[in-house]
Amino acid sequence: MIFRILEDQFAQKIRESKAADQRYMQLALALGRRGQGRTWPNPAVGAVVVRDGVIVGRGWTQPGGRPHAEPEALRRAGDAARGATLYVTLEPCSHFGRSPPCVDAVIASGISRVVSAIEDPNPEVAGKGHGRLRAAGIAVDIGICAAEAARDHAGHFRRIRDKRPHVILKLAVSADDKIGAAGRKPLAVTGETAKTKVHLLRARTDAILVGIGTVLSDDPLLTCRLPGMEARSPVRVVLDPALRIPGDSRLVHSARATPLWVVASETAEAASAMKLGAAGAEVIRVPADSANPGLDLPAVLHALAERGVSRLMVEGGARVAASFVAAGLVDEIWLLRGPGTVGADGVPALDALPLAAITQSPAFRVRASETLDKDSLTIYERT
Repeated sequence: MIFRILEDQFAQKIRESKAADQRYMQLALALGRRGQGRTWPNPAVGAVVVRDGVIVGRGWTQPGGRPHAEPEALRRAGDAARGATLYVTLEPCSHFGRSPPCVDAVIASGISRVVSAIEDPNPEVAGKGHGRLRAAGIAVDIGICAAEAARDHAGHFRRIRDKRPHVILKLAVSADDKIGAAGRKPLAVTGETAKTKVHLLRARTDAILVGIGTVLSDDPLLTCRLPGMEARSPVRVVLDPALRIPGDSRLVHSARATPLWVVASETAEAASAMKLGAAGAEVIRVPADSANPGLDLPAVLHALAERGVSRLMVEGGARVAASFVAAGLVDEIWLLRGPGTVGADGVPALDALPLAAITQSPAFRVRASETLDKDSLTIYERT
């Protein structure tokens, strides 16, 4: 009987310990998300230092990617880190980059246990960080909230493994699956709450991409226009094979304030590229698609990844969205739907492709959905 009671008490302590690990890792994940869109090319990591059930340090990767989350949390914890547990959303780095390895700071701090959500696939880390911690006598547990961490770090993982960014396609459609009025005229199909959600997504992505058709018809700015968050605007990317972007467009006029990258074909005129460069934009040349009109999309994504972009938001228009879907290059879809209809002459959401290529495709599954006043948002992810 006594042994049964002791076993029950031990099992209860294990459950409580796992529940505590979950809570602290959830906090670390929330902290890490603060850096999304601001830390590239480094991943947006979160870290929490806990001693005797008290949070003594918090940190997240700072803008520009440095300092990393772990040194930030340990700095704030100070001497209280000795004998404490460090919760971190990604394996601490073990190599010298622009800053010393995070494992060195962890070992020097006197941390006794590290709870790591997931291993870093970067070949320079890839288990080496966890190994060095264990070799220093630090207990290491891996896998708490691993699925959430994999989602939060999807851009970093995709860039390391596939040499391209994680692609988020945003579509705002009417009740009859249109994104514009007749003649490809711009049309607001969703309300202010949905627009706020979109601008928050912009703030959490490294770059936002549109086609030249959207620029010519809408003259967009593509910044984050929420109060106090203008500085969190992503890099603006325009697919423009022949460099037709007007010099008086709002994108070009604001190129020195918010970066503008124009992706052109290798045969686009040098004079046009020089004018854009003089205005503060960067011209990136990639090969044309050998099978279809336009640019080689894998080459576009590879060029963006080489520049450090890990989270890319594709916002329009219909032809660009359809080309990414058809090429199998979409990892996540934010489908916003308004209550009104546009009519048969409206612009279909995916040009020649039916919207069912997303909503009924086995390649995607629904991850989340919510109501935004009169509109709805459904988030799909790659299966």
